[in-house]
Amino acid sequence: MDINPSLQYSIIPKIDGVFMKRLTLLIILLVFSATPFCVWGQGNSDKSGTTAAQFLKIGVGARAMAMAGAYVAQADDGYSLYWNPSGLTKLQNYELVGSYTRWFAGIDHQFLGIVLPVTQNTVLGFQGIFLNTDPIQITTVSQPHGTGEFFDVSDLAVGISFAARLTHFFSVGLTGKFIQQSIHNESASTFALDIGTMLDIPFKGLKLGMNFSNFGGKMKLDGRDLTREFDLNPDNTLNTGVETRLKTQSWDLPVNFNVGLAMDIVGQSANGFVQNENSRVSFTIDGNHPADTAEYINFGIEYSYSEIISLRGGYRLNRDLEKFFYGVGLNIPLSKSNFKFDYALASFSELDYVHIFSFGLTL
Repeated sequence: MDINPSLQYSIIPKIDGVFMKRLTLLIILLVFSATPFCVWGQGNSDKSGTTAAQFLKIGVGARAMAMAGAYVAQADDGYSLYWNPSGLTKLQNYELVGSYTRWFAGIDHQFLGIVLPVTQNTVLGFQGIFLNTDPIQITTVSQPHGTGEFFDVSDLAVGISFAARLTHFFSVGLTGKFIQQSIHNESASTFALDIGTMLDIPFKGLKLGMNFSNFGGKMKLDGRDLTREFDLNPDNTLNTGVETRLKTQSWDLPVNFNVGLAMDIVGQSANGFVQNENSRVSFTIDGNHPADTAEYINFGIEYSYSEIISLRGGYRLNRDLEKFFYGVGLNIPLSKSNFKFDYALASFSELDYVHIFSFGLTL
């Protein structure tokens, strides 16, 4: 039996409306009731120092970092490549993004991403994360002040993302990435996946985001410096110069499960509890369940005036060092494009401050 198209589409919103109201209530109850247990549930299960590729845990993008990384549900720009690949479906234009962080001890951290919408509901993205150090002098027991030689440390993660909007309120995203770490003449590499979802709830701009990141193989160092000569019997001159290999241990990746909510407290039209045509105030909260350390919660807030000037702040609960985050942003509309510049300042207590700079160009 054929159904009149106008009748068909008049029925669907009513069904979605009832369904979404019930789903909204259920999600809010589940997230807020589960978050405290997520954060304190494991007690003394801290496994710090038991995973490799720690550079994957360094957040990218000054906007997200200024909100303490509470971005899994707020992700709506090119930095979704890192925080939640399903957020790429928010983009309808090509976008180039990049960020730079001067980390501690002479460590530089960079991120570069490109987003390419394929259709109205599907998006491709490419990303690269790079970490490197200043040259480090080699020392030995006999030469504690240096041998005159230097080495460096570098990390790399490159990936491709695909995101699709399955319905008008639900999106999924998947990222496959290659990860490599190098120190002097040794290196380790593996592959990993990120899986993200985004649910847009028609209630005051409420959004629910989830991301499961760094699920993949193990890292095991290998290289020429692990080759050694070994003489099992020094008294036997026939066994000299036997080549052996030092055995290294495999290490897991820093897997993390992240779930969060984002809502407009002040927004335009129906979005926001308070309507304002010029201002927007968004509040975000994330719960993190990492594999190698205690669970923690991120809180973030963003004020934007006419989507041109933004002020941001954030706080991390249940963390030893990184707690307070601050930032500003500037969105400059151009004739046929859009340019964004963001800055964030992260306080790491005794380790001083970390500065994050980022940009975005929409074409």
